[in-house]
Amino acid sequence: MLDLNRLRVLAAVARHGSVTAAAAELHYSQPSVSHHLARLEAETGAQLFQRAGRGIKLTEAGLVLAERATEILGRVESASAELEAHVGLSAGRVRVAVFGSALVALMPEASAELAARHPGLRLDLVDTHPPEAMAMLRAGEVDVAVVFRYDETEPDPPGIRLTHLVDDPTFLLTTDDRDTIAQHRDGRWVAGCVRCRAHLVELCDREGFEPEVAFTTDDMVGIQALVASGMGVATIPGLALRGHRNPAVNAYEVPGAPRHVYAATYGEPPDPPPTAALLDVLTSLA
Repeated sequence: MLDLNRLRVLAAVARHGSVTAAAAELHYSQPSVSHHLARLEAETGAQLFQRAGRGIKLTEAGLVLAERATEILGRVESASAELEAHVGLSAGRVRVAVFGSALVALMPEASAELAARHPGLRLDLVDTHPPEAMAMLRAGEVDVAVVFRYDETEPDPPGIRLTHLVDDPTFLLTTDDRDTIAQHRDGRWVAGCVRCRAHLVELCDREGFEPEVAFTTDDMVGIQALVASGMGVATIPGLALRGHRNPAVNAYEVPGAPRHVYAATYGEPPDPPPTAALLDVLTSLA
């Protein structure tokens, strides 16, 4: 049987890429970390790491085990939280990873409603992008991931359950009355990072052109400010406009281009009571 403490050491080394940093995080001595790694290799019969200069590098087997170790340790933490909440919803917590515009537009009201229904239940929030949120969910680091999907998004891996919350329309932001993407084919665009602008590129591709991205920012307030100053045009989700609306820009809904917002959970039902309580709140508000 694999030892949880040794798995915790392996996960820390994989996370930091250093025995020294792992020892500092775990409050172990460096020889103690090395001892745990050596014992883990002996228990598994696999070479988990190799020397690389003055440090170490995980082998392919080590990387596989480290990934599973992260998930196992997260599940153990989740089980502890579930047991704490087993007596009811008067205690416990629910951990949520949520993308930025939903954090601003959905979670404040959800937090207030959850507190009203279950005063003893603690809500922990992490602001992160959907891919990172899903990784945290699978690793057991959060109980719920509020994410969005477009029609062209790849299917989720097995074990993920999606609860639909809302279809969030996409808006074109301009300072004039040209209200379609095609009318701005020769204009300059404000867009997010390469990953975040994928939906914009897809929408422009439908109209037969590639957008000239002149300014890059993932800040939804910053996007509106740049458009308002005449630096370019942009697309933006409706939830972001709900959170903040610059009065100097015009917003035109783009037909047939919504993103679908879900609350994602992992594993077989039923959900733990704190998770189920949050899902009830989110679906009732959405």
